[in-house]
Amino acid sequence: MAEQPGTLLYYLKRSTEFLEKKEIPNPRVDAEWILSDLLNLPRIKLYSQFEMPLGQKEIDIYRERIVERSKRKPVAYITGKKGFHKFEYFVTEDVLIPRPETEELVDYLWKRKEELSLVESKELQIWDLCSGSGCIGLSLTQLLPSSVVTLSDISEKAIAVSRHNAEKYNLNERTKFYVSDLDTLIPKDLQFDLVVSNPPYIPESEKPEIMPDVLDYEPHMALFVSDFEYFHKQLLSAVFKRLIPGGKLMMETHPLYMNDVEEIAKKLGYVSIKRILDSSKKERFLFAEKPSAS
Repeated sequence: MAEQPGTLLYYLKRSTEFLEKKEIPNPRVDAEWILSDLLNLPRIKLYSQFEMPLGQKEIDIYRERIVERSKRKPVAYITGKKGFHKFEYFVTEDVLIPRPETEELVDYLWKRKEELSLVESKELQIWDLCSGSGCIGLSLTQLLPSSVVTLSDISEKAIAVSRHNAEKYNLNERTKFYVSDLDTLIPKDLQFDLVVSNPPYIPESEKPEIMPDVLDYEPHMALFVSDFEYFHKQLLSAVFKRLIPGGKLMMETHPLYMNDVEEIAKKLGYVSIKRILDSSKKERFLFAEKPSAS
């Protein structure tokens, strides 16, 4: 198709070329996502609007955002949102961008809800520990109608983001929020049927291997741990105390450290421990239970 200066296609092509020169992976896809967000059009609809002229304000904003992406700022932080499972969540640089592999954690529990007794008539108490944007806990709360969720994070700004997402989906009546280091500031009597967590799990020694899009923009507090074993002992111990007998834990972790996490869980008394592969065949998730009362 011949492109006319000033049209959607013209600026899309120029932006793609600019991002390509800056060695941005998937430059066309990123240019399309940024433009579709700016125009409030589904990305697929751009293809039927190639000849549409863009106004000067749209051109200026689009250029600004493309320059931001050229500096490796992730698209989700430019648009302020990220799709996750069946939903879309507000994100800022105070929270991790929800990942496709984390969707698999939600999917695993949702598809096995009957088998895991997550659809019982009683109110199901879920705790999303290190909740960030709230994408795990808020997604499960919507997928499991009998559930209520407690979201906790050490970051006050992260909790503000998750509150925003709960309001978007009218979940205020089914959510509680705590700014807390693990469970230290959560009421002592609160117990849970299910705990889900995507905690920080990348050893600080791996920082040089992390791509700049992540290292320069995403919150290091949510990514890195200085002492992997100590932190996971604290986390798994806090969860064990909070689970009801027969309660379940599903957490994301570092595939190379799965042996360590499983060993910690066994020593703390967890049972029915399973390593679960992600779609890349990496041991990404640990499932475990607290023993049922005898």
